[in-house]
Amino acid sequence: MSNVRGDIDKRLRIWRVVMLCVMGGLVVALYFFQIIHADTYVKLAAGNRLRFIRLAPSRGNIFDRNGAPLAINIRTFDIMGYPLDFGNEDLATCTSAIFCKHGIPLLPEEITAAVKRQYWAPYRVVRIVSNLTLTQMAELLADPEFPSQLFPVPVWRRTYPSGALTANVTGYVSEISEEELRVKREGDYVGGDLVGKSGIEYTYENILRGSPGVEAIEVDARGRRIQEIDFRPPQKGENLYLTLDLGAQRLASDLMKGLRGAVVALDVHTGAVLVLYTAPSYDNNPLAWGVSAREWKSLLNDPERPMMDRSIAGVYPPASTFKSLVALAALSEGEITAKTAYFCGGAFQLGRRTFRCWKRTGHGTLNMKEALKNSCDIFFYQVGIKVGIDNLTKWGQKLGVGELTGIDIPGELSGNRAGREWKEAVVKESWYKGDTVNYSIGQGYLLMTPIQLARMYAVFANGGKLVTPYLNEKSAVVPKDLQISSSYLKLVNDGLQDVVKRGTGWRAGTFSVSVAGKTGTAQNAHGADHALFVGYAPADKPQYVVAVVVEAGEHGSSVAAPISGELLAYLVERQSQSIPRQ
Repeated sequence: MSNVRGDIDKRLRIWRVVMLCVMGGLVVALYFFQIIHADTYVKLAAGNRLRFIRLAPSRGNIFDRNGAPLAINIRTFDIMGYPLDFGNEDLATCTSAIFCKHGIPLLPEEITAAVKRQYWAPYRVVRIVSNLTLTQMAELLADPEFPSQLFPVPVWRRTYPSGALTANVTGYVSEISEEELRVKREGDYVGGDLVGKSGIEYTYENILRGSPGVEAIEVDARGRRIQEIDFRPPQKGENLYLTLDLGAQRLASDLMKGLRGAVVALDVHTGAVLVLYTAPSYDNNPLAWGVSAREWKSLLNDPERPMMDRSIAGVYPPASTFKSLVALAALSEGEITAKTAYFCGGAFQLGRRTFRCWKRTGHGTLNMKEALKNSCDIFFYQVGIKVGIDNLTKWGQKLGVGELTGIDIPGELSGNRAGREWKEAVVKESWYKGDTVNYSIGQGYLLMTPIQLARMYAVFANGGKLVTPYLNEKSAVVPKDLQISSSYLKLVNDGLQDVVKRGTGWRAGTFSVSVAGKTGTAQNAHGADHALFVGYAPADKPQYVVAVVVEAGEHGSSVAAPISGELLAYLVERQSQSIPRQ
């Protein structure tokens, strides 16, 4: 009996030890869970009843120099939901049916895809449908079958009143990509946010975007709203005022109707961009609101390339517009004077090669001013050889040839200044005098953009300062003084005035303002020659410069010159009537 009792006592002692260990473990666990990691598990628990609605900010508006709207916001509605609620596929099917019932196409697969994109944050709302009008939203909410797990959120949508007219300038916004999201996480971006994709929208994204807000709400077990816990309103983005003149931009569009090319207008003293037009263009509104993959592909593959901004990314031989730089380089290097003259008989012999003038019968004997006026090729062939390619490229670099201008929108190309070192590195050939001959009339390997042409001619117009083109009024850069002789600049200016008064560019002078400028006809390997004209006005006291390139326009004198002249007349007249914006 004693043995049995001893066994029982022994077992009880063991159980006491076990129970003490268990109780100790529980105490430790409770301390660990409730004290050490209390905040973590409170948050996890709260996640079942607290939900956070991210409130997108209203994007800053974009205006032209006179306050005309270029990019604004309109109120629409998004239907939102939580990823956790869509764990059951029935909700996606039901949601799809309700929206289709009200004429809003929405497939269950589209809902599933949207949910999956957000599943890394299951308590953050996901956008199910976007861009609903007030009427559409009201009809959905009035439907008794509308899922209680979904709810509307008012949002601002971007719209561009001038559409294709300024699409290359404003650019557009669209939903952030996965790649962009990885880069912009520090900026508090999430999937579904809209970001600037091109133009001003892209460059000034941080200024225009604003700051998102948040609303914290308590929900019941079914995800239905009970009450608001906290609210932080979104902060609107900053408005931007551009230097662009919408009226002048519209005139450029009208003048380029049916043509392909670009028009650029700058203030010669500051570099402020008044016109930056490319033809053809595209309507950026659908891109901001969302297009299908098929529509996007069609736009990208359009043979007219409407999304290419020819004003900053179209590269063309400057042709005879380059002769002004050759003249300035020759004067500055002491290779010619105002009285230096050469004979043009219509042809120039260099070794075994014959280089011809555009005027087959020749111009006779002429000096630099006369050569500019008549755009004599033979004169500049000989001057170019005398100056040499190294000095020509030196002066090209000085006046911004083959250099990015620094304009404050993306996508600019540098063109090609070419020259001896470039040819040896790229073409793997030496530079020949024949190359210099072509270079001297703006042909050969030399390529420039329309905005480079406008910038180069601003140097002749403003007394020798290199400007940096800009669109945002607050982004002006102090021009660089190139230290060019005023007497040499005057000689070139006198020649450019003669071009319009009684030379090849006379059509630019048929409007209500005096113009100085130069025509150009650039060889085009893909078809008819390109037509160019770069001019500034008023000729005696320049304020604006306009560069025009018309692809396959054939003749700068007949096609590009009148476009430039009419636009310059408009700008000068508008300047005389303008009232400063308050």
